[in-house]
Amino acid sequence: MYTNNKLSKAVRLAIAFGAVSATAFTASVTAAEEDEVAKVERIEVTGSRIKRTDLEQSVPVTVIDRAAIDLSGQNSITDVIRGTTFNSAGSFRPQSGSGQQGVATVSMRGLGASRTLVLIDGRRLPTSPSAGQGQDLNAVPLAAVERIEILSDGASAVYGSDAIGGVINIVTRKDFNGVELRVGASEVSLPSEGGDREEGSVVFGSSNDTTRVIGGVSWNNRDIIFENAYSWVRPGASIYGNNYTETNNSQGFRSIPGGCTAENFILGNTLNNNALINEPADIEDVQPEELTTIDTYQQCGYNFNATNANEASTGNQGLFLNAEHQINDDWRVFGNFNAAKTKSFGRYAPSLNDPGSLLRADSWNNPTNPANIAAGGVYDEAAVDGSRDRDNWEGNSVFPNAGENRDLKYWHRFASIGNRDSYVDSYATDVLVGAQGMIGDVDVDFGVRKSKQKTYDVGYNYLLRSAADDLVNITTADVLAGQAADENFVFYDLRDPLGSRYADNADQASAYQQLINSMNVTIARLSQSVQKEAFASASFDLFEMNAGIVQMVVGAEYRKEEYVDKYDSLSEAGVVGGSAGNSAGGGRDVKSAYFETLIPLLDNLEATVAGRYDKYSDYGNDFSPKVSFRYEPLDGLVMRASYGKGFRAPTLDIITMQPSSGNPGVEDAATCLNFGQLADCEVQVRQITQANPSLKSEQSTQYALGVAYQPTDWLNFAIDYYNIEIEDRIAFFGAVELIALEKAGDPIPAGLGVIRGGNPQPVPGGNPALPILSVNGGYANQGTWETSGLDFNFKTNFDFGSFGRLNQNLQVSYALDSTVDGGRNLVGERNPGIPGSMPRSRVAFSNVYTISDFDLSWNINMIEGQNRYRDLSTTQSLGSWTTHDLQVTYNTPWNSKISVGALNAFEKEPELINAGGRNYNFNLYDAYGRVTYIRFSQTF
Repeated sequence: MYTNNKLSKAVRLAIAFGAVSATAFTASVTAAEEDEVAKVERIEVTGSRIKRTDLEQSVPVTVIDRAAIDLSGQNSITDVIRGTTFNSAGSFRPQSGSGQQGVATVSMRGLGASRTLVLIDGRRLPTSPSAGQGQDLNAVPLAAVERIEILSDGASAVYGSDAIGGVINIVTRKDFNGVELRVGASEVSLPSEGGDREEGSVVFGSSNDTTRVIGGVSWNNRDIIFENAYSWVRPGASIYGNNYTETNNSQGFRSIPGGCTAENFILGNTLNNNALINEPADIEDVQPEELTTIDTYQQCGYNFNATNANEASTGNQGLFLNAEHQINDDWRVFGNFNAAKTKSFGRYAPSLNDPGSLLRADSWNNPTNPANIAAGGVYDEAAVDGSRDRDNWEGNSVFPNAGENRDLKYWHRFASIGNRDSYVDSYATDVLVGAQGMIGDVDVDFGVRKSKQKTYDVGYNYLLRSAADDLVNITTADVLAGQAADENFVFYDLRDPLGSRYADNADQASAYQQLINSMNVTIARLSQSVQKEAFASASFDLFEMNAGIVQMVVGAEYRKEEYVDKYDSLSEAGVVGGSAGNSAGGGRDVKSAYFETLIPLLDNLEATVAGRYDKYSDYGNDFSPKVSFRYEPLDGLVMRASYGKGFRAPTLDIITMQPSSGNPGVEDAATCLNFGQLADCEVQVRQITQANPSLKSEQSTQYALGVAYQPTDWLNFAIDYYNIEIEDRIAFFGAVELIALEKAGDPIPAGLGVIRGGNPQPVPGGNPALPILSVNGGYANQGTWETSGLDFNFKTNFDFGSFGRLNQNLQVSYALDSTVDGGRNLVGERNPGIPGSMPRSRVAFSNVYTISDFDLSWNINMIEGQNRYRDLSTTQSLGSWTTHDLQVTYNTPWNSKISVGALNAFEKEPELINAGGRNYNFNLYDAYGRVTYIRFSQTF
């Protein structure tokens, strides 16, 4: 039979204070409620399909119940999960300028979101259609959540693919009578504007002896935050300002003469154009002092941080309905329905003509065109300075055709089109129906489920490159002819992209706007992930041994996965400037069979043996075994161990995607210096990403050891060690990752890499001297990743009688090592692009003091400092980040609660060291400052 709230709380108490295999964040219960535990026959907990009477397991499970969620101060399940210590290195959150703009993920053990399996009521969430891999936490309505169970061990033997770093099971509410209303609002302190939030939910429930129904709705919104709202933000450096280069990208990026005066265009300092004239001592290691300056120049950059909003706005709305009917004492039917809608708005700087486009020799905008001298077009005497055509020691010219009218490349920000605005609407639905009952002595469970996530992404003010190239390459002759024929003739001049020269003539201003509109396009993307499944299992007792009954579960699952990521036709053709990504899509079937057996070897020793076979219709099959032991030598002392294999299947997006382009922000000394910026600047580079249909699954081997002990009624603790090895890892190698591998001298997969050329730069030691021309990125099976660490959990529970109660919970995740291909230990490092770099420890210390009608909460969160390596010889130190969350809740006599509080009460700011093209590690820290909030709930 189904249970009520008191029983649910009692179950959590058994987990939290039974010195067993789980840690928990929960409130206390009464003695009467404890008595109800005895009535529980068997209950299934995350990490095992065998229902047990005592809940003790041989694997560690952490439980965050509804009370702990409320006391956390967070207004979404996303932020609760991302804030746990198991999210070791941080994870993706909603941000502008990304194809995953509205997505939020979790990455247990720092292994990546695609190696953390997220379940809802024990069934896997579908893959995020925007990301193509990993699962979007925003798909789960906040009001639906009863508790969160976190298995910090591998579980492919139970759940299949992706359960390598761990499993997060979001358990929805099943039992509630009455109506609950909740509303709240909060505001942030650090940005000068933006970032404020609001939230609310309504939950209703009703039940009788045979039937129960519970449902509800919830919503939360978070405002956008623009980069310029932060006092520390520096102007961003982009070569796509207003520059020209030679067609081979040599001789530096040179400003269009007179073309760097419009808003947000920034003229740089005078730079030296260096060439290798004299023979160096070592051609493979040219020293800065061996270069010769052949001329000087300036560059025109664009400050994209003036308009960017890295922190996209988000709005989530959710609906859920769960129902169950007890047919008789042996059989019940059940159904669950969840729906969620996420809206997001992001803004990025105006479009650019990526990659640099051809500027023809006869163009009005070509600074080498001699016809422009008399006509008034763009002209630069330095561009036709023949003295730069010098021979090196081998007799080869370092600058052929230096004094000639010639084709060039132009690198331009089309600010006249306006900022790129992206609107993303995501819809998720999840429907499950099933039945559970007894056939003789066999407990059977079966059902069907369909879940779908669909995302619409519409982007405004993008550049049609073909139209832009035609406008920029208008010939000098055509300009003169047009002006002679029509006094209101308008054209595109790189020196005046905003058309300010036409401001005083209404006809010309209108005509110029129409000209700009001719290269302004709206792009669209439709992404969808559909998962259909059928499942069945049978649980039964095999036979009885001296120490107890041998239990077994067998089951089978069928899952059909369909994935579509469709871009508009212009984006697919690669003619849209400022847009990244391309279409992908496919489908496959997954057939699975599994077993799990619990064997009581002794009265105080049990073994669990499990295995799962998964057959994929596209790439092949995998078998995942696991064995675990639980030993209780003393009353209250549990020792546990496990060993198993796991796997991660290649996702449909990375094996079916069409070639796509992007302009990621990176740190590269030579490219920054070539652009006239400091060596540690952020600069955008061109990246082409391609599919790899030959990917195979990656394999993991992991083992864990642990001990849990409750020496007294008020204290219990647990310590667990984990070790994970991933072979043939599936990894993405983009610009940031490839540059990091290049600097470290680590191997780069075949067909991928950083393409460099142009003028050598006087870079700091240990960095490549040539600027980046482009990057070839993609996925590959490469290398072995090993990581290990410790989890500590200490809990106390003090009852002071009339002076109240104090519950404390200290959770520590401590990484020991993380290495790729046997390289250096990356724990304690923060190196964007190198997987495995992470803080050594994350700590969460919660204190809840209850007295009379008041609950006082003080949560302390700490992320240990890291070393940031710019190269192998230069280190930047990143300090620890400690925040304090405070909350006071008043429980009124009329069944309501009023909570006021502050996250990061002392306004700790993130340390500003560039990470992945941002001012700080965006996935690990936040820059909200103090988040003050008030919440009200009423139960009827």
